[in-house]
Amino acid sequence: MQSSRPGIPERDREKHLRKDRGNVCRSFRRFPSRRMNSTSANRAFVRLMILIAMATTLPPFFAWRTADLPQLLAFLAVSVPASYFRVGFSHGQGLVPLALLFVMISLRTGQLEQTLLLAATNALAFELGGRRSHGKNAEQVLFTMAVWCIAAVAGDYVLNGAPQPMGRMEVAAALQSVLLGVSMFISISFPEVLAQRLETGQRLMQAWKERHVWMMPYFVASALIAALFDVARSQFGWQIPLLLMVALYLPYRAYLLYLEKVEESLRHAEEMAALHLRTIEALALAIDAKDETTQEHLQRVQVYAVEIGKELGLSGRELEALRAAALLHDIGKLAVPEHIISKPGRLTPEEFERMKIHPVVGAQILERVRFPYPVAPIVRSHHERWDGNGYPDRLKGEEIPIGARILSVVDTLDALATDRHYRKALPLDEAVGIILQEAGKAFDPRVVEVLARRYRELEQMARARSVNELKLQKEVEIQGGEAPGAGFETAAQPAAAASQPDFLNQIAAARQEAHELFELAHNLGTSLSLDETLSVLSVRLKRIIPYDAMAVYLKKEKVLEPAFVTGENARLFSSLRIPVGQGLSGWVAETGREILNGNPSVEPGYLNDETKFSTLQSALAVPLEGLNGIIGVLTLYRAERNAFSRDHMRVLLAVCSKLALAVENALRYHQAESSATTDFLTGLPNARSLFHHLDNELARSRRLGGVLTLAVIDVDNFKLINDERGHLEGNRLLQLLGEALRTHCRESDYVARMGGDEFVLVLGGLARDLAPMRMAHLKRGVEEEVRAKSGYELALSVGWACYPEDGDNAEDLLSTADREMYRAKQSSESRRRTRARWQQWAYRMEQTAIQ
Repeated sequence: MQSSRPGIPERDREKHLRKDRGNVCRSFRRFPSRRMNSTSANRAFVRLMILIAMATTLPPFFAWRTADLPQLLAFLAVSVPASYFRVGFSHGQGLVPLALLFVMISLRTGQLEQTLLLAATNALAFELGGRRSHGKNAEQVLFTMAVWCIAAVAGDYVLNGAPQPMGRMEVAAALQSVLLGVSMFISISFPEVLAQRLETGQRLMQAWKERHVWMMPYFVASALIAALFDVARSQFGWQIPLLLMVALYLPYRAYLLYLEKVEESLRHAEEMAALHLRTIEALALAIDAKDETTQEHLQRVQVYAVEIGKELGLSGRELEALRAAALLHDIGKLAVPEHIISKPGRLTPEEFERMKIHPVVGAQILERVRFPYPVAPIVRSHHERWDGNGYPDRLKGEEIPIGARILSVVDTLDALATDRHYRKALPLDEAVGIILQEAGKAFDPRVVEVLARRYRELEQMARARSVNELKLQKEVEIQGGEAPGAGFETAAQPAAAASQPDFLNQIAAARQEAHELFELAHNLGTSLSLDETLSVLSVRLKRIIPYDAMAVYLKKEKVLEPAFVTGENARLFSSLRIPVGQGLSGWVAETGREILNGNPSVEPGYLNDETKFSTLQSALAVPLEGLNGIIGVLTLYRAERNAFSRDHMRVLLAVCSKLALAVENALRYHQAESSATTDFLTGLPNARSLFHHLDNELARSRRLGGVLTLAVIDVDNFKLINDERGHLEGNRLLQLLGEALRTHCRESDYVARMGGDEFVLVLGGLARDLAPMRMAHLKRGVEEEVRAKSGYELALSVGWACYPEDGDNAEDLLSTADREMYRAKQSSESRRRTRARWQQWAYRMEQTAIQ
């Protein structure tokens, strides 16, 4: 049967069909009517069925015999209203009309022409009743009437034309009734299924099994009831059985009404449960509305956690607790200062102590909600560790609630795979790899195993769920309400009296400003970390100058790049790249002059871009001038127009000189820190960084039982290049060589420059038997790339050593690889060929210069 519910997608139809089981008999589904498709094959089949019905039903009408007219009228009086109002045997997939029972009873009278009239009339009533709100389709109605009449003819053939079953009379009568029901079932269901096949292309047997097989028992039962009615009619007349059938239908109808009420109660309970969950989700989103990444975070954590809980066999009550905890696990952060939550750098020990209270506070809040399932213990323990080193209660292993163990793994994965203020998101595979390394230490190994096996599937499920972004409207203008009921504070004077200074307030404000500036100046010089310096600035500065967002842009060549952003639209400003001289901040960087109450919308990067929109309407921007010129711009934003005053600019200018010095020192420190571990020429890690990395890799290999290959690469006859072309050309060749080595190595491989023309590669996971082929492929690829970019016929000598076969420490491996490299260099014919080629090339260049 085709569903008559408009607007329900195909993927949701089965769910709604299951919910319709036990509905009252007045079904809004058609049997066997359908919404006809205008395709030529379908319409041809419909017309063919109508012609067949006419050919088989018209002859009996011409042979009309005198009938028991009161009986016929009684059958019509009972069955036609039942057909019109869709009374019958209801099921989730459709309806078997009660009128078919009267058609079978009429067939028992042996008068086919009366049965055809009864069938056609009820089919017409059935169609007209079912199409009251959809309009009438003549072809549709005729198709249904034709199918019912053909079924009546088939039933008459079983009763009167086909050979009668042999055996005892009772058994033969029962078997004949079964055949009657089956024949009418096939005669009605098969044309419907075939029409559906021509319309939708669905497989014939599949549609028949899904939509019609359930009806067969009802047809057979109706045929048996018709046989019993015929026996009673022969004994008592047709009036008594008919009245008895109507009397029996009344309690059946009452039973159906009872089922309808039960289903309505169940549906109401389901709706209340869904409302409860939506209320929890809305509360969670409202709590974290300041963080634009939180909504996707909640969706991902909930999907992952619930699906892993199902995999681990959690009960329904535990799953509901886990679902609620996944939404509300960070509610305790209401008690943590915002500057700690949004701090872009690492937390200090004192800040971390403050942060650790949030699971306890969250559990205390949720205990007052009195959930019907244990949500608070999950929230309290979701930062516990498997090895007992977590917080707040230092629980260990199975002492941690299973929901908290699941939530801990999922929350950590989401944190690693999501952009943060202090780092970019890790690829999902890499994030899962980090989780795997912590299995048995920080996380329950069973939970990690399920996550590692299903994380790609779960990620697709999380992305498939839509997120309705929670956007709080703060720019609504409210009319009326001239004063609160208790009146205004005495200090809030009317505009006419505003010119009279309150010197006490001004003195207090001056002292407060001086104190805040002193604290800010003191704090700016206490750290060489740029992130910590700017984080302290954002917190302290807001006490003096109110703002909704703050951005510090640093100048890199001809572009301003955001080094620190906090407040509203933080993600928007973090994405900007502002050319010097363009936009508000770019103009300040070029001219060295400040701007008061500028328009933030002119910043390049989201100007005229409809996908990037900010509600901030005023900006205060000042240059940061270091010892060698302007190094950046500090910009504050507000949602109101003309929100900043001259006093705000004065304070900000007083801060900028100290801030510029602190930023410049932090940048120099970062540069010095980087140069201590980075080769200045190639940008690769230097020898110091190499030994540190190699020691870590060896320790990891020992712990995990892994393998490692270390390779030393040297350029043959590199001295000839320096002698013939100069050191600048030699440096360029080394840079090209470093780039080629990084290109031909995996992301997980480590490429470093030891010094001169010697490079070292650390290839984790490369076994000894695969090393020769890998080194040959690497050597050939690097030589070809350098030759294509520089024109030099470069020849490399490569030596390698493998852990643990050639040594178990960095010195042994490097020594072995170095010896192998020199052995390759001495035995290589390429060295001699390279020297000869360079001599020939130098001779040609010399002859060319002479000419």
